[in-house]
Amino acid sequence: MYYNTYLTLSIASFLFKIYMEKRTVLVSGASIAGPTLAFWLSRFGFEVTVVERAPELRLGGQNIDVRDEAQKVVQLMGLEDKIRAANTGELGIRFVDAAHRIKAEFPKANSDFGTAELEILRGDLAQILYHATRENVGYIFDDQITVLEDQGNQVLVTFKNNAPRIFDLVIAADGIRSTTRKLMFGDEPQIKYIGVYCSYLTIPRIESDDEWAYWYNAPGSRVLNTRPDNVGTTRASFSFLSPDNGYEKLDLVKQREILKDKFADAGWQAPRILKALDQSKDVYFDRISQVKAPRWSNGRCAMVGDAAYCPTPMSGMGASLSIVGAYILAGELGRHKNHQDAFEAYEKLMRPFVEDIQSLPPGVPWVAHPKTKLGITLFNAALGIASSRLVKKISKIFGGNAKKDLKERVKLPNYK
Repeated sequence: MYYNTYLTLSIASFLFKIYMEKRTVLVSGASIAGPTLAFWLSRFGFEVTVVERAPELRLGGQNIDVRDEAQKVVQLMGLEDKIRAANTGELGIRFVDAAHRIKAEFPKANSDFGTAELEILRGDLAQILYHATRENVGYIFDDQITVLEDQGNQVLVTFKNNAPRIFDLVIAADGIRSTTRKLMFGDEPQIKYIGVYCSYLTIPRIESDDEWAYWYNAPGSRVLNTRPDNVGTTRASFSFLSPDNGYEKLDLVKQREILKDKFADAGWQAPRILKALDQSKDVYFDRISQVKAPRWSNGRCAMVGDAAYCPTPMSGMGASLSIVGAYILAGELGRHKNHQDAFEAYEKLMRPFVEDIQSLPPGVPWVAHPKTKLGITLFNAALGIASSRLVKKISKIFGGNAKKDLKERVKLPNYK
């Protein structure tokens, strides 16, 4: 009896010791990068908590892509089939004129441009990642970090609503406007405006909407987009070139007024989208920017995804960078006992990839936002040539392994 009791206590003590030796990580942000990081950290033996300032999982948002290396990561996570099942159904992108005549067409299956193989609403992907992690990861909603005190061997975290807690590491994964990043790095990271404002919203679907995304250029460097979703509505967006006028700081009423003024005479579906603007509950208006940070870690704190290296929505790689970065950061933390070595290895692997993605093609965003009618005609003509069958055949003949090279811009380590 005494032997059995002793054995039981010994086992309990051993298990408690293992539990206590688990490194604890606090992740700020429950969108894409945060839950992906939490998934892999948990798999590699960390005790993970995710804090999200929203009162519940944010299910809104526009279409995002899971491309190339990120697709490999979600395959490793066993989530590719779930993401594919939640696909928006988008068939590709068509460039049209004011009369809705198609000037160029890039189908999903035949082009690396535009629609990705895995096209999904941001909220749907966030929900998939949340459900894949909630059993092994602690989630705190309706709260945020207000103070970080790196004490050398641990980080004391003060929350807005909950009691202070101690963690071994803290990771910012809460987007381009990350408040956690500022607590870690102050004003060191720079948010670089690239010269275009953009607004996203959800509008009612009408009978003429189909499964294609549409791009329309209006004179004055203005663009309108519509895209299908899988929930019976249509996703729309406005974008326009502009100096940095601080529009993102205005309240929603004034932002709506700016959009109405800018697009009142734009043509095509502008009247329809502007009419829906007042009723839409998910209007998002911001200046399109990149995050440029000279370092991604500071002591026991680090950052990943848009908080660290937002590439802008125009790159089509924001979500993919978040997924790949989260995988590599978690893997290096699992591989190294010393967090500083892990952070260094993470940055060494990811920074060339990030710099490649952030190096937007020459002329972006100006080429895609022609100012004059002649410029729009030339833009559409160039796209028409690029989308032609002859050009596609020539590209396949002379392109060689271009597509393979594109998918190997960063080598994904095999973490075990």
